[in-house]
Amino acid sequence: DPLLIESKAPATVVLMLSSPENDVLAKACDALYKYASKGDENKLTLLGLGALEHLYKLLSHEDRIVRRNAVMVFGIMASNHDVKKLLRELDVTNSLIPQLAPEEDVVIHEFATLCLAHMAVEYTTKVKIFEQGGLEPLIRLLGSPDPDVKKNSVECIYLLVQDFQNRAAVRELNVIPPLLGLLESEYPVIQLLALQTLEVISKDRETRIILGEIKGLDLLLNILENNELSDLHIETLAVLGNCLEDVYALQLIQLTGGLKKLLSFLEVSTVPDIQKNAAKAITKAAYDAEIRKILHWEDIEKFLLSLLETNNDDVKVAASQAISAMCENIDSKNVLGLQGIPQLVKLLSSDNEEVKEAAVTALTNLTTASPRNASLVAEAGGIEPLMNTLNARRDGAVANAIAVLTNLSLQEASRVRIQSHGIMSALAGRLRSTNSQVQSRAAFAVAAFGCDADARAELRNARGLRPLVRLLHSKNEEVRRNACWAVMICASDELTAVELCNLGALDILEEINLSTKRKNNFSEAALEKLLDNNLPQKYSRTGYLSSSNIITNGFYDCGLIKHGKKFLSLEELSKQELTDRRAIIFINAK
Repeated sequence: DPLLIESKAPATVVLMLSSPENDVLAKACDALYKYASKGDENKLTLLGLGALEHLYKLLSHEDRIVRRNAVMVFGIMASNHDVKKLLRELDVTNSLIPQLAPEEDVVIHEFATLCLAHMAVEYTTKVKIFEQGGLEPLIRLLGSPDPDVKKNSVECIYLLVQDFQNRAAVRELNVIPPLLGLLESEYPVIQLLALQTLEVISKDRETRIILGEIKGLDLLLNILENNELSDLHIETLAVLGNCLEDVYALQLIQLTGGLKKLLSFLEVSTVPDIQKNAAKAITKAAYDAEIRKILHWEDIEKFLLSLLETNNDDVKVAASQAISAMCENIDSKNVLGLQGIPQLVKLLSSDNEEVKEAAVTALTNLTTASPRNASLVAEAGGIEPLMNTLNARRDGAVANAIAVLTNLSLQEASRVRIQSHGIMSALAGRLRSTNSQVQSRAAFAVAAFGCDADARAELRNARGLRPLVRLLHSKNEEVRRNACWAVMICASDELTAVELCNLGALDILEEINLSTKRKNNFSEAALEKLLDNNLPQKYSRTGYLSSSNIITNGFYDCGLIKHGKKFLSLEELSKQELTDRRAIIFINAK
């Protein structure tokens, strides 16, 4: 007669896994499945009792029910981190993948794919599944009649395609049609996972081409038009956003009227995530000149400007970044400048530092090589908020505020107004920044405003010459070049030239000009300008003056000085003791 065994001790049930009887094995596995389902603590208990090693042997058992029940235990236990670690050591994927064969039980499919989905989080497991031929059966199971199998399979594929090698492989295995088929599932979780997978694989151009060829783009646009599927709109837009980066896909959407549909949907949407993601997609797409042209034809500027009016800071940031990208198209730049500058100027007063940075960056792009847009910034009252932005906490905002003010300085009226706000005093502080972009743009701005004598006096009084001279030492080529240019401009009057020389600018420039790597056109011109406006030093260093160098009161000749020796001022010389050296000649015609 059969012997009935009942046990409440998991250790006893684990011992039963060594039984030669199929019925006992099946019931033991079933009991362990129920026990493990109750929580992580139970899973760890079974792990400690060595249950997994016994169960692993049963994965290849000849009896289908034993095999099914063993797979169920693996599926439920694989959610635990410590269990996953042991499963990797046991190389359980190698035994699970054969369980995905078409002839196997649907329950085996469900729990084998569940286990693989839990394990595919780890990179090493992704590689193993790929190498052990797991992709093909997983893709085939996307067509399973069982929703749980579909859900687990698509989740596993989603995790696997995070690795670019798997993206190419699933495309070759024709994953796109079954993924598009899942968009018609009655289960939102399956639809969502299918869209998330499409979003990842559509980063590759080849996938975008296939989506266009099999009318996948139309299917995605239909989802956007269906208000009942509003919970899928964000993910759908992410896939379409990737397609916008491809000229072929974009032209296809445009030809079928899809781009107009897409923009119409975006214009009426009030969901911040949709608005933000749409603007981000436009930013990425706008790096291509042909795409910028197409977007301009479709009046994308109107949509972007409407986003600046929203109450969401993330949307404003994304819209400003998209405006910056679209500025590369001259026609877009004109439209955005005319209608968008007043709104962007308003955003400079935002309490959100990221909004401020994005807005001022957009203004930089709008005003570069565009006198008309520069005038519009001044007319919109932009000078004062731009001056305030020089004190922003983000270096990007500071650097771009300097750039916009520099662009405005090309117009006399704006330059005078900016100078009246103390631009040189503000720049003196920015020259001390540790950020190379801020340093570079600050030096460039000093060169732009330094053509005015009052501005140079302001820089001297603000003690801005010392940090400017320090930038001549910079290892950053652009910073060094702009600092040389600023020194050349500031050396236009004797007072500034003498102070620059006293701060060591001459020695640094001579050293730069001796280096073939570090010297530039401005370093040579700056040295020449410094000497031309400090004639006593020029004569002492070179032993000659050119025909354009006019000696005036205050000139003195102290003889040639050796390289590296300090050039002394008249005051320093007058304090020296009398020697038998040649007299110093001082011109004082007054």
